[in-house]
Amino acid sequence: MKKQKKHIISHIIDGSIAQELEIEPGDELVSINDQPVGDILDYRYLCNEEYLVVVIRKPDGEEWELEIEKEFEEDLGMEFENGMMDDYHSCHNKCIFCFIDQMPAGMRDTLYFKDDDSRLSFLQGNYITLTNLKEEDIQQIIKYHLSPINISFQTMNPQLRCKMLNNRFAGEALKKVDRFIEAGIEMNGQIVLCKGVNDGAELEYTIEQLTRYLPNLTSVSVVPVGLTKFRDGLYPLEPFTKEDAIQVLDTIHKWQNRIMKEHHTHMIHASDEWYILAEKDLPQEDNYDGYPQLENGVGMIRLFLNEVTEELAGREGDDRAHTVSVATGLLAEPYIRQAAEEVKAIYPNITVQVYPITNYFFGEKITVAGLLTGQDLSEQLREKDLGERLFLSCNVLRDGETVFLDDMTVEELENTLQTPIGIVKSDGKDFVRAILLEDISSGRDKQPYEVK
Repeated sequence: MKKQKKHIISHIIDGSIAQELEIEPGDELVSINDQPVGDILDYRYLCNEEYLVVVIRKPDGEEWELEIEKEFEEDLGMEFENGMMDDYHSCHNKCIFCFIDQMPAGMRDTLYFKDDDSRLSFLQGNYITLTNLKEEDIQQIIKYHLSPINISFQTMNPQLRCKMLNNRFAGEALKKVDRFIEAGIEMNGQIVLCKGVNDGAELEYTIEQLTRYLPNLTSVSVVPVGLTKFRDGLYPLEPFTKEDAIQVLDTIHKWQNRIMKEHHTHMIHASDEWYILAEKDLPQEDNYDGYPQLENGVGMIRLFLNEVTEELAGREGDDRAHTVSVATGLLAEPYIRQAAEEVKAIYPNITVQVYPITNYFFGEKITVAGLLTGQDLSEQLREKDLGERLFLSCNVLRDGETVFLDDMTVEELENTLQTPIGIVKSDGKDFVRAILLEDISSGRDKQPYEVK
């Protein structure tokens, strides 16, 4: 039998029920309504009720039994030393496309952790392979009706999936989706496309098979594999060409039209990278079905540009004058420049220097802003005119941190460049307000590439 972990409280939120009851950091949560708490999902589910009996154990061993009457789904206001209240479930696959296997040695330990945790799929939008999903995990998802669950399909060919994930159970794991369908669980999907492996006819077959999961499977993104320069000894993968991208888009557009006619949704979506590589115009907003796949870079640029236009529509402009700079990855640079020109059309005395940063740290094939490092930014911006402030997308930092992937801090980069740095949310409204040096509000904070 699995030993119950201790749930030590690390923080009490001001004004919360827990504070009123004099629960303190260092106390231990023992049970709720006579039920042991296995993890954060159990805690949230058990706390939803209007009447609770909560047992708290003090550091000296004294136990308090607290009867609580509250509003339905009202939070108690306790945070725990272990945010998951349980061990994180790590990935046991050896995927041929895994980005973490392509990272250099010597980085901080947390960047090498591969999660494959269904709870993080629900709580944070992470994608799971299903190979790590035990029966109790499936039961938990069904019991709490956790939706959406995000699944990395890669292929619906069982034998090929075993090969891609280097796991002999990877094909059989796809049958777990049927359990979710029966329980009415909503899902999102992801296909990491590898040239010569799961593209072409295999992609056609996969999309066709995935349509069987409609309407529970609300969206599926197709993203190109990211290839760093650290691939010695790994499965030989090649980057996609312009011609490859055109073929991928033709396949996706064909299926979008077919699915739309039958189900009134597109379901299958290509990430922005495919359109840029193919030198094709980005789809209009209606094609993105409400942007369910922003985290995978599907429609992020279209949404950003639309938000910039909307923010500027209500402005008349003025004669303010200053110079600022924006640094970004090669992928987004043309669109950041386009947005800056839209601002300048209304505020003609504003100068925005847009600097595309080549990713020498991971390799020049990596073009997204979310994988830029402090040292690449430092080396390529050192002699540039940065103006009054340098702006970076929030995607370059992990949520809640001020450190780049290479452990350089924002403060260290500021000192090196001798320029104040502003971290901007990834929506167009905040971009406009930032480069106008106005107050930046809290906006959408979507990250297309989650780096562990």
